[in-house]
Amino acid sequence: MDSQGTETTKMKFCKHCGAQIAEDAVICTVCGRQVEEMKSANAPQPTIVINNENNNTNTNLNAAPQKSPKNKWAALALCFFLGIFGAHKFYEGKIGMGILYLFTGGLCGIGALVDFIVLLFKPNPYYI
Repeated sequence: MDSQGTETTKMKFCKHCGAQIAEDAVICTVCGRQVEEMKSANAPQPTIVINNENNNTNTNLNAAPQKSPKNKWAALALCFFLGIFGAHKFYEGKIGMGILYLFTGGLCGIGALVDFIVLLFKPNPYYI
């Protein structure tokens, strides 16, 4: 306290911005930067050991199996000439549909006709 009864605090200057701050301040109230080291009561600074051994291998377990490319023109020719026997379905690896086409005459020819139109608009190569 000074002679008039008011409390006076000792001041110091911030080493970053030069503003006047309290002597016991650790962080400048003007610029927000740290001006003093943090003092702890009888607690030594902890020793920090970082053991970072990153041996991770990234594997995508949700990946779909690799699709095989098929030639549009080969499938189209098989569908045109042997569509009622399901040859284009066997070529695509759809054995069940091939057997169905074989026993039903290409679903009475309608399935073979629809497949021909669908194959006509597929890109080359297409993937199954």
